[in-house]
Amino acid sequence: MSSGARTVAVTGGAAGIGRGAVERFVAAGDRVFVLDRDADALAALEAELGDQVTGFAVDVADRTALAACAQQVGGSLAGGPLSGLVCAAGIQRYGTVVDTPASTYDEVMAVNVGGVFFACQSFLPLIPRGGSVVVVASVQAYAAQHNVAAYSMGKGALLSLVRAMAVDHAADGIRVNAVCPGSVDTPMLRTSAAQFGGDRSTDEVVAEWGRSHPLGRVATTAEVAEVIHFLASPAAAFVTGADVKVDGGLTAQLAVILPEDGR
Repeated sequence: MSSGARTVAVTGGAAGIGRGAVERFVAAGDRVFVLDRDADALAALEAELGDQVTGFAVDVADRTALAACAQQVGGSLAGGPLSGLVCAAGIQRYGTVVDTPASTYDEVMAVNVGGVFFACQSFLPLIPRGGSVVVVASVQAYAAQHNVAAYSMGKGALLSLVRAMAVDHAADGIRVNAVCPGSVDTPMLRTSAAQFGGDRSTDEVVAEWGRSHPLGRVATTAEVAEVIHFLASPAAAFVTGADVKVDGGLTAQLAVILPEDGR
C-alpha cells in the first residue's frame, strides 16, 4: 500500500458495483475489507487483487454476522483506522404490493435496508473523524418502473437513512452520502435482462435499456465506482447528506414524445 493509503470496508464487494468500488480503492493503493455472501467470488477476488483485499463471507441480512465481522475488522486495524464504509450489497426482486409474497418483502427489506442499517451500526464505531459512509441506492428511490414495489420502497428508505445519519454524525466529523445509479452493467442487471428478454439476447435487452437513458447506454461499474471513490475521499470533505445521481440523465427527462417539427 502507498504511504497515503486508507482502509475501507465494502459490503457486496465481490460483484457488480461493489466490486467496481473495491477495484477503484485498490487502484488508489487502499486496503479493502470485502464483505459478501459468495465465498467463491470472494476467494477469486482475493486471488486477483492480492493482499490489499481481505474477504469475509458474510450475509448482510445476518445482523449477528455483521457485528462479528466488524469486531474482526476492528481487531486487525493496527495499521490505521477504518476510513470509510461502502454499502453496496443489494438484491432485485419483482412484484406489486398485491402480489409480492411476504417472504420476498422480508428478504428485500433484510438485505437492501437492514443490510445497510446494521452494517452502519456495526462499522460506524470504527470510523474516526474525517471518515465517511457511502450507500448505493438507486434512481428507483425517486421514481419506479412497474412491479418493483418492495425494491423501490427500500431504495427510498435508504435516502432517508442517509440524511438522518448525515445529521446524527456530523458532529463526529463523519460524512454520509448516497449514489443513485440508473442501469448499470452488472450481473444483477443481466439476470433481469435474461428473465424478461424473451427470445432476445441479454446483450440486446441491456442495449435497449441503455437507450432509455439520454446518454444512450447503461453505465459501467467503474463509472459508478469513481463517484463512490470521490464521495469517500477528502475531496468531498464538505459533502454530506447528498444523493448523487449517476444515471446518464435518466431522471432528468420526461417520457413525452413531441411531434417532429412539420415533418
